[in-house]
Amino acid sequence: MPTKPISQNTLFYGDNLPILREYIADESVDLVYLDPPFNSNRSYNVLFRDEKGREADAQVEAFEDTWHWGEEAEDLWNELVTHGAPNVSAIMGALRQVIHENQMMAYLVMMTARLVELHRVLKPTGSLYLHCDPTASHYLKIILDSVFGPKTFRNEVSWKRSSAHSDTRQGMERYGRVRDVLLFYTKSSDYTWNPQYTAYTQDYIDSEYRHLAPDGRRYKETDVTAAKPGGDTEYDWQVKRRSRSDEKWQSDLENEFRSPKRGVGI
Repeated sequence: MPTKPISQNTLFYGDNLPILREYIADESVDLVYLDPPFNSNRSYNVLFRDEKGREADAQVEAFEDTWHWGEEAEDLWNELVTHGAPNVSAIMGALRQVIHENQMMAYLVMMTARLVELHRVLKPTGSLYLHCDPTASHYLKIILDSVFGPKTFRNEVSWKRSSAHSDTRQGMERYGRVRDVLLFYTKSSDYTWNPQYTAYTQDYIDSEYRHLAPDGRRYKETDVTAAKPGGDTEYDWQVKRRSRSDEKWQSDLENEFRSPKRGVGI
């Protein structure tokens, strides 16, 4: 539990784990955004290389100088497995069996400890956004499910950071990497959500809402789409037949098809 008081507008600099544990009270934070190291331009290494230098088959680029499996990672892993919530303990044990002791596992242990603390400090109405890349996003989502609960997952947002391109000139035998990932979780179902709106551009209005109603309001023509994929409503859709070839088909909202009148849609 935090033991040190802080004043408003305090800026902390350094490792956030001891700061969270010593200074930040339970359920006191509205919003968390994480942008942890995952794609440094300074030094690359293979996360699935063990500490003896042996390379695994999976060649994943990430930091060489940030995450290593050592005494600190071992102690933190033991803490999570021994004293963590059952779901967290279980996922840490399972991941170590699959990934083993290497940079990737050290990275996930360090992230899990911090995510546990961030979950603690979030208000019930709070939200968390984790910025990562496909190197570890699949593991991080499993960890977030164990910490926050799978029902609190809201979105995986694709953050396009580059136009489509090929990395072949850089010697890569794969498709170009053009996106990062934002994982959006909430503390509970009673979370704060403020929709953001911007005005349509005139170009969009002119292209999408080309038609004018008699009262001057613009509208667009589109197909009838169910509210949910697969269709969740059942109803009869009746139409009036056209009396002339240049007329549109019309919806029959008054069941005129049952007692048609000449000159009205027939």
